[in-house]
Amino acid sequence: MSLRHSLLALTLTGAAVAHSANAQQPVRRLTIAEALDMAEKQNLDLLAARARQAVSQAGVRAAGERPNPTGSASVSRDAPHEGVLLDQPVEIGSKRSRRIEVAQQENALTEVDIGGVEKKVRHRVRDAYFGLVHARETTALQAEALKLAERLREIAEARFNTGDAAQLEVTQADLEIARAQADFEVAQQEEKVVLSELNSVLNEPDQTDWDLENALTSPTSTLPLPDLLAHAANANAELARISQEAKIEQGRTALLRAERVPDLGLEVGLDLNNPGYTPHSGGYIVGFRGGVLMQLPVFSRNQGEIAESIASERAVEDELAAARKSLNSTIESAYFDLQARQKQVQLYRDTILPASHHLEDMAEESYRAGKANLLVVLTAQHDVQQVERNYLDNLRELQNAFAQLEEAVGGPLN
Repeated sequence: MSLRHSLLALTLTGAAVAHSANAQQPVRRLTIAEALDMAEKQNLDLLAARARQAVSQAGVRAAGERPNPTGSASVSRDAPHEGVLLDQPVEIGSKRSRRIEVAQQENALTEVDIGGVEKKVRHRVRDAYFGLVHARETTALQAEALKLAERLREIAEARFNTGDAAQLEVTQADLEIARAQADFEVAQQEEKVVLSELNSVLNEPDQTDWDLENALTSPTSTLPLPDLLAHAANANAELARISQEAKIEQGRTALLRAERVPDLGLEVGLDLNNPGYTPHSGGYIVGFRGGVLMQLPVFSRNQGEIAESIASERAVEDELAAARKSLNSTIESAYFDLQARQKQVQLYRDTILPASHHLEDMAEESYRAGKANLLVVLTAQHDVQQVERNYLDNLRELQNAFAQLEEAVGGPLN
C-alpha cells in the first residue's frame, strides 16, 4: 500500500471514529450570550460563592442576639439555708445596633466578592468559548491544508507521468501530505482540550459537544476611554471590595467606642428559709433579694483596639488610592491594546490575507504550467497557511484583549 493510500485510510478511520462519537452525544447550539447565561446559573465556583452568602446573613442574625440571663440556686448550712438568683446582663448604649451594622457590612462584602467571582467566571467563559472557536477554525485550516497537499501531489504525479517532473517532486509532495496530516491530527486533539475547558466552566458533562457561532469576528467596540474609567470607578470588583472593607473598619471603630460604656448586670432573687432563733431576730421563710453590677472602666477602655482599628482604616484608604491608580493604568493599557489588536486584524483581513492567497494561486498556476518548480508552490502554500494562522491568532488575541478590558472595567461592554 502506498503512503498516500495509508494516509487516506487513516483519515477515513479517524472520521468514522469522530462520527461515531458525535452520534452518541447530540450537538447543541450555543451562542456566547447563552454560554454566559448558562455559567451564571450553574458554574460551580459561582454557586459556591453564593452559598457563602447564607453564612454572612446568619452572622447578621447572630449579631442581633441579646445576652441570656443566668439562673443559680444555692443550699447552705448558714442562714438563709436556700436561695435562688436570676442575673440578667443589660447592654447600655448602641452596642447591639453597632454589631448589627458591622455584620451587615460584612454581608455586603460577601455580595461584593460574589460579584468579583461573577466577573472572573465571565472572563473564563469568554476565553473558553472563543478558544474553542479558534481551535475549530485552526482544525478547518489544517484540513484545507491537507486537501491542498493532496491536490499538489496529484499535479506532481501528473507531471511526473508526462516526464515534466522528477520523482523527487512526487516524494516531496508525499512528505507534505504526511506533515499536513500530522498537523491536522494535532489540531483535533487541541480542540478536544479546549472543549473540555468549556464544559468545565459551564458545569456540563465532558461528552457534551457544542455547535458554536463563528464569533471570533464579533464586534469589540467599546465606550471612549474616559467613560470606561468613570464606569470602572463604580463597577470594578477590586475597588468595590476595598471600599467595603473601609466601611467595615469604620463600623468596627464605632462598635469599639460603643463598647467603652459598661454593661449592667441586674440580679433578682429570693432567700429562703431564714429561721429566727430569738423573738426579735427577724426570721423569715421567703425574702426578696436584688442587686446591680457594673464593670468599672478604670484600666481598659478599648484604647488599643480603637487605635488599631483607626490605623487599619488609614491603611485601607491608602490601599484604595493605590488600587484606583493601578486600575486606571490597567484599563488604559487594555484599551490601547484592544485598539492595536483591532487595527492588526483589519490589516490582515483587508490586505495581507488577500495578497497571500493571490500569490498562492499564482504559484500553483505557474507550477501547473511548468514555469516554476514544486518548492516555489510549497513555499507559497506554507506562507499563506502561516498568514491564515496568524490571522486566526490575531482574532483570538482581539477577543482576549476585549475580555481583559471587560473584567478590568467590571461590567459587560457589549
